[in-house]
Formats: sequence, C-alpha cells, structure tokens
Amino acid sequence: MANTNEEISRKNEMPIPKIKHDWYQTETSVIVSILAKNTENVKVCYNERTLSVGAKLPTGSDYSLELDLAHEIMPEYCTHKICPSKIEIKLKKRDGLRWTVLEGSSVVQEDIQAIPQEFLQTSNYLKYPSSSKKSKDWDKVEHEIKKEEEEEKPEGDAAVNALFQKIYSGGSDEVRRAMNKSFQESGGTVLSTNWSEVGSQTVECRPPEGVELKTWS
Repeated sequence: MANTNEEISRKNEMPIPKIKHDWYQTETSVIVSILAKNTENVKVCYNERTLSVGAKLPTGSDYSLELDLAHEIMPEYCTHKICPSKIEIKLKKRDGLRWTVLEGSSVVQEDIQAIPQEFLQTSNYLKYPSSSKKSKDWDKVEHEIKKEEEEEKPEGDAAVNALFQKIYSGGSDEVRRAMNKSFQESGGTVLSTNWSEVGSQTVECRPPEGVELKTWS
C-alpha cells in the first residue's frame, strides 16, 4: 500500500511540460499560438490588458498562461479556436498601433509604430514594396496619368481618327452600319453616318481631288 501511495505522490509531483507560445500581428489583430497538442477543457478569458488561458493536457496536468498585454485590446471582438496541434487566439487591437512586444506594462513611445491610416480606412489600399522611406500613392499616380492622357489633344490624321472613333462608339446601330458599309464599299474613301442614304445602294469610291483611282488586277 505504501508503494502505491509513493507512486501516486511521484505522479502528482511530475513537472508540467513546458509549453511554448508565440505571436504575430496584422494591421488590426494580434494572433497568439499556444503550441499544446490535444488539449481539453480550454478556457480563455479576455480583458482590456490581460489574457488568461487554462487547459487540460493529455498527461493530465493543468496548463495555465497569464499575460499582461503591452497594449489594449477589444475583448468583445476577440476569438479563439482549438486545433489538434495548438490553441490559436485572435486579439482585436483597440488602437492602430504596431506592437513591438506582446507583454509589458510600459512601452517606450518611440518604439511604437502607428499603422498608416490608409490601412485602417480601406482594405484594398495598395502599397508596393519599395526601399524608399517615402511611400507612394500609386492610385493617385494612375489617376494623374489617365488625366494627362485625356487632356492630350491629337492633331492631323490622329485627330480625325479620334473624331470618327468617338462618333462610332457613341452612335446608334444604324450609324455604325452606315459607317461600316460606306467605308468598306468605297475602299476607305467614303465614311457616311446616314444609313437611309447608303443602306439601299452600293457606295462608290470617291478618291480625293487630284488623286487618280487605279485598280489592280
């Protein structure tokens, strides 16, 4: 009986295995991963500056983690999920700050990097990687390029072609048919928008004055 009591005592005194945890962050959240496998009875408590986790390990030991967080979180928006290989906890940041540490009651303000407001205001804001310290608003650059292209005024044949393209794209089906028919049948010498004029007859070639029309056999 004494041996049995000694075995139970040794079992109760067995050291709890050291469970590692790590973390990473996004613009809006901090994700804490506890690398404990096959845990049971997991309980997670959130407060504005603390995180408390309790669980039962496969060995029968109780696991506990208590963290004093470096910055405030929003407990009502925090979540967690239990996986076979870990416990993953998602903490919602209260302020738009980039955390330099997970724990700590005092953080030097110079070490706190504010997340750009553009990321907080829109989810599809694009910033391309660059070695330059000054970020570039590529949406603004694209808008300026388009504006410059629209303000460019073509000259000569380019201006005429641009005019015809504008008429064709904005015209009715009859206008488009008239332009296609007259251009093709006249060999490119006539471009009419009047379907009632060209629709019932073949459009003849009308070369410019001083140009002799030749056919090639």
